[in-house]
Amino acid sequence: MGAESMLPGRVTDELEEYGRLLDRHGITWGEPEIHYVKFFARRRVLPPALFDRFWSLVLQAVAADHPDEPHDRLAARLAEPDYDRVLRDTLDGELPGHLVAVRIKQGGAVLEGAPRTVLVGTRTSRAGGGTKEQARGHVPFVVEPGEAQAPEHGGSAAPWQEARTAGLPGRGGERISLLFDSKREEPCQVAVDGAGRVLAPHGAWLVEVDEDSTILVDGERVRLDTLVRHVPAARLRLSAGTPCRWSVVDEDGSGWFPSGVPHRYDYHGRPYFHGDDLVVEVPSLPLTVRAARGMEYGERELALTPGPGAERLVELTPDRLYDAAARGWYGGDLHVHLNWAGDLVAVPADAAAAQHGEDLHVLNLLAGNVSGRRVYDREALEHWTGRDLPWSDGTHVARMGVEYRNDLLGHVYAFAPRSAPGRYHTGFDGDADWPPNADGLRELRGLGALVGYSHPFRTPIGDGDPPTGVVSPVPRNCAARELVADAALGLVDSLDVLTHASIPATAAVYRRLIGAGNRLAVTAGTDAMISFTRSDTQSNPPGWARVYAQVEGGLTARSFAAAVRAGRTFATTGPWLELSVNGHGPGHVIHATAGDRISVTAATVGPEAVAIRIRTADGLCAGAERLAPDGRDCGDEPLTVTAELTLDASTYVVAEVLCAPHPRTLTATGYALTSPVYVDVDGRPVARREDVLWCLEWLDLLEQLIRQHGRLASPYQFGDHMSLLQQARAVYTSRLES
Repeated sequence: MGAESMLPGRVTDELEEYGRLLDRHGITWGEPEIHYVKFFARRRVLPPALFDRFWSLVLQAVAADHPDEPHDRLAARLAEPDYDRVLRDTLDGELPGHLVAVRIKQGGAVLEGAPRTVLVGTRTSRAGGGTKEQARGHVPFVVEPGEAQAPEHGGSAAPWQEARTAGLPGRGGERISLLFDSKREEPCQVAVDGAGRVLAPHGAWLVEVDEDSTILVDGERVRLDTLVRHVPAARLRLSAGTPCRWSVVDEDGSGWFPSGVPHRYDYHGRPYFHGDDLVVEVPSLPLTVRAARGMEYGERELALTPGPGAERLVELTPDRLYDAAARGWYGGDLHVHLNWAGDLVAVPADAAAAQHGEDLHVLNLLAGNVSGRRVYDREALEHWTGRDLPWSDGTHVARMGVEYRNDLLGHVYAFAPRSAPGRYHTGFDGDADWPPNADGLRELRGLGALVGYSHPFRTPIGDGDPPTGVVSPVPRNCAARELVADAALGLVDSLDVLTHASIPATAAVYRRLIGAGNRLAVTAGTDAMISFTRSDTQSNPPGWARVYAQVEGGLTARSFAAAVRAGRTFATTGPWLELSVNGHGPGHVIHATAGDRISVTAATVGPEAVAIRIRTADGLCAGAERLAPDGRDCGDEPLTVTAELTLDASTYVVAEVLCAPHPRTLTATGYALTSPVYVDVDGRPVARREDVLWCLEWLDLLEQLIRQHGRLASPYQFGDHMSLLQQARAVYTSRLES
């Protein structure tokens, strides 16, 4: 395998087509701009802490235009407002470090923004403004079938790291996000590189520019070079002896990257890239270099100030916190996209570098649509379906999978299908919300795939809340609404409790579902999108949350899927978690008699873990905790809790970990949760009456939602949905009667 090896022709053609879409349309790639697509560009510049304020202002704008409409109808109009004005109002005068603003006042225009460093004697520039030449430099475009082994101690690059020049946009640099903000009472004319528009009174316009772009306000030029500072260049050579995630940051928080490498940022806004034995041109300023390698490792850090023109070797190797594979457990991310619109075109070698750099055992790259009919990475799925991707090895398995999508009913991941399905989505671009998701699940399972619902619930839902939050307030928000029916009918294997949606809400719903008699494994799917470089959790590295499965024998796609189906799993944002019930782990079924006693032990390891709890169908039954103010490390010692329980009815037992804020937690909530150990008393599976009634109420709410907001072309399509719900009602009703 050499540097001249090529991707399959159809895959190459599609990547080049994606490049044309990005060039022509920007970050949306021309997808129909429903509300979450319209948010893409604004999400790049908006801090996650302001997301709720943004959507609140969007809803206020809709309500002002439609004062007499009910809330659910207003929520169906979220794409209508001017999102650039909403962005400006959300920021309320503040500017994130990577955003520049042109404030237009009565007397002229004023440029605002942080200084942007440019290295003297090199084309490399600050993360906020790559040149046009950089954006089309060397890219890792090569993947050849065959096993790939990462180098153990430096030396030549692994085959999946080979590169050749390719004209894909968005790689090796980051354009500058610029916000025009008019304070004037009258319109004004603005333009960027010849593309102009009339800005309405108090209007706003978010646009991307380069350092050499021509920016005009009423014919007068606004020069970006007033924000540039020139600094002598130096070089760092980064070595860990194994692929890692690196971050190089200067004193003002700017990130520095190897030539031709996409400028990626995580949930906390920290820059990162993957690899080993890498050279980075940097300013001769105080720098911080960090090396990490996924959640099983700690982080190594070094502060330094390189001299002008000098090259310095930086050797950092992250230490292990735990070794899951040595215990027969393998961690996977079941929901990752290579391309899904975005600000760059991602290539398979990007995924390979991320998987090895994060030491992620199992990677599921999903082909799926966005808001139209195009299915991204379908050609890669069809080429590699049923086979491991080329960079897989004995402890790293990568597969192409499917995201089956309907925004009213929910989204489903499929891992390791034997072949591509006939249908990928319903309800988009004028298509009906038909057939029910159940049909897609049956097809995918028939192809041998492991299936589960993804990013289930965003609305806050607590243990005592009714299921109203599952189906409201936004009719089409990707929530896993049909899950309650599909789980009852045995059509779904798992639920992604750890995801970019609300982890606490999803955990609460999960407990209801298993308490009602549904046997679902806990899984994790991050929805990381490799084609997005700065986008909240979507631009995190894959595997920032993982499902660990206890595999029998060696790691393969089949053995991993079998372990998940059997429920031998826990999911985590970082902490290691163990559960033992009478010596048995998650997925086991204990057959008991009323009056029997069971012994439960749970333990966790991780610097962010502050509490561990044991839960049954009746609620919290035991716990232990330690204090960790201000998110400091909680120590390396395991945190353990034990309990002795007397059985009077069938139940389940799960363990969970609560976490303090911590830099290695790449989302708002650190958490870990096991799949259940089931305890069947006197031959009866658990079916807690309160939970069964909760699921029945959910079915009634889902029926109302389909009646009011379903896009259905005929009575028989509606009838198919009602038939599915009736079948599910019959299952839950039978559990009440048993």
